[in-house]
Amino acid sequence: MKLVIGISDMKVSNQADDVLITYSLGSCIGVVIWDPVAKVGGLLHYMLPDSSLDMEKAQAKPFMFADSGIPLLFKETYKYGAVKNRLIVKVVGGSQIMDNAGIFNIGKRNHAVLRKIFWKNNIMIAKEDVGGTGNRTVSLEIGTGITRLKVSGRGEFEL
Repeated sequence: MKLVIGISDMKVSNQADDVLITYSLGSCIGVVIWDPVAKVGGLLHYMLPDSSLDMEKAQAKPFMFADSGIPLLFKETYKYGAVKNRLIVKVVGGSQIMDNAGIFNIGKRNHAVLRKIFWKNNIMIAKEDVGGTGNRTVSLEIGTGITRLKVSGRGEFEL
């Protein structure tokens, strides 16, 4: 079953026939994690780097922010038997969209905060496709761990 993850959302599954997918990652970041032993995976689509910008919104929508959404993604997979050091982590997005002058650099800031969180928690990224100016769609097949990426102007491929 196809499970669509919207902006500021996250889903986790251990159903082999589920496919997690998120569309139109621009400056947002998609974090895909999968445990090949437990056959559990998750996908987070976060929009902004730091929840301290709006604590009220962070309470209501923790998946909107990297610093609140990323820990919740990992914790949710652990409930289904995932183990941190087995997780295969892939990161996509962080484009510079509608900010040609680079004034806000939201994509870069989103990626930088993710790297910092992962470094602090000793999490390695297996593969990533970040930056540039295109939109991305990413999907994860729970049963196989196959991650597919579609990038505007570059087509679709396995990540």
